Amino acid sequence: MTTYEIYPVHCLEKVLPDRRPEKLQPCVLRGFANETLSVQVAYTCTDDAFGEGDTAFDLGVESPVAQCASFRSVRPVPCSYPCHGTWDSDYLSTKPGLYPDLLLPLETTKGIRAIPAQWRSIWVDFTGVPAGEHTVTLLATDKSGVLARMEVRLEMSDGRLPEQSLYHTEWFHADCLADYYGVEVFSEEHWRILDNFIASAASHGVNTLLTPVFTPPLDTGIGGERTTVQLVQITKTEAGYDFDFSLLKRWMSLCKTHGITHLEMPHLFSQWGAVYAPKIIVKNGTAEEQAFGWHTPVSEGSYIRFLREFLPALCTFLREEDWFSRTVFHISDEPHEEEAETYAFARNAVIDLLADCRVMDAISAFAVFEKGIIDHPVVSIDAIHPFLDAGIRPLWAYHCTMQAVDVPNRFIVMPSARNRILGTLLYYYEIEGFLHWGFNFYNSKRSVEKINPYLVTDAGEAFPSGDAFLVYPAPDGSAYESLRGMTLKQALYDYRALKLAESKIGRMSVLKKLDDLFGRKMTFTDYPREISFFEKMRESLQI
Repeated sequence: MTTYEIYPVHCLEKVLPDRRPEKLQPCVLRGFANETLSVQVAYTCTDDAFGEGDTAFDLGVESPVAQCASFRSVRPVPCSYPCHGTWDSDYLSTKPGLYPDLLLPLETTKGIRAIPAQWRSIWVDFTGVPAGEHTVTLLATDKSGVLARMEVRLEMSDGRLPEQSLYHTEWFHADCLADYYGVEVFSEEHWRILDNFIASAASHGVNTLLTPVFTPPLDTGIGGERTTVQLVQITKTEAGYDFDFSLLKRWMSLCKTHGITHLEMPHLFSQWGAVYAPKIIVKNGTAEEQAFGWHTPVSEGSYIRFLREFLPALCTFLREEDWFSRTVFHISDEPHEEEAETYAFARNAVIDLLADCRVMDAISAFAVFEKGIIDHPVVSIDAIHPFLDAGIRPLWAYHCTMQAVDVPNRFIVMPSARNRILGTLLYYYEIEGFLHWGFNFYNSKRSVEKINPYLVTDAGEAFPSGDAFLVYPAPDGSAYESLRGMTLKQALYDYRALKLAESKIGRMSVLKKLDDLFGRKMTFTDYPREISFFEKMRESLQI
């Protein structure tokens, strides 16, 4: 005989296989017309038929707004490296295992199979719900009748969230898509897949897209290389170089189609010190050759001479296509104290060519910033307060594998609330932009190997599971979303809601209400951890 437990749980609750989740009661969702609201239906069963019993049930919806509901299955993924060797108390677990993350579309809500002695969940989205109050009844049934009747009340404002003003980039790895799907770079099939994934990035609030005018010199071991993805075709001539920007123009068109407003150029110099040139392929006569790369020290000079032709031509093209003022440039990623000298040398060699451009780089060390070699800092959130205290503006922020203690992040074994609070903190400290390195990095650390992201969620036991990618590659060339991606969307909804409140009552009043609600001033290491905070925040600000 099979018996079930089926009930609604909060969207920020991660339903772990071996833990009973907290029931959401009453189940009330509030939001705006241009905001997707979400809830989960958790389920488990007991069964004594040794696998021979029927543990399937159907999930239906009854409501005048039933057409606004959609369903996905929350699937567990393997996490063999859930965290680094140093962590804090705000992790769901530090043990390797299976954890919920992958969201798989349900073609039908019939025949959902419960697994005895294991909790799973269905993710339910409500999109495009009209203003007003609506009651939705979710019905779980099997052949014996109704197993659970769950009422969800939707309270939709007649207002709308403002457009996102925060710059947001999740580094987009075009090479990983060609590698995973086994297609030729910039073939028509690759362009179709790129189209799908750019659309997915935009749906996650990405408005600034890493654009491979040449193969980005990121996460590549010294002497190694990643699959070439170079949008600018370069030909060596007797006079210098010719540049063909037609592929870049096609990329720009895709960006425009999906609402991407800014382009992010790849770093002009190698990671970890700006000592070498990135990989750049040049046609010389009838043959293509790697003209620059690990074999080209920046100090040798030939690459600098190349850049003094390439950058003016690129900037001219960006102006002609009306993207120049909406383009971000990088020198080299995250210079440390011991790399400041080589970074400064590389920067000074080209900065005159970028005088009218926004040039920014990730940085953690305030002492390096004080040397005056970083024009616009993108600061790790565990090192950001010295920059804030010094009044550095404009300021971008980032987090990655190293931000594992106290600060917000989105590792799979972290609570979702620790991911969602990011939007509130970015608003609170007037952060202009947010950067993350892994939208779809399907390689091992340093790109030594290509990985299957359904089996390896930690870049080869290098980074805590979930750090390297936010979406999973679907068989049809589209992107499957994750719990972490949905929570990031909610974080950005919060940011926009706070901007809406500011437009009504002023920024200082919003900050005071946030301080009153939390009981003290928030920091990037001291912030609300409770799921209930987000509803209370919206209520307090009447948004």
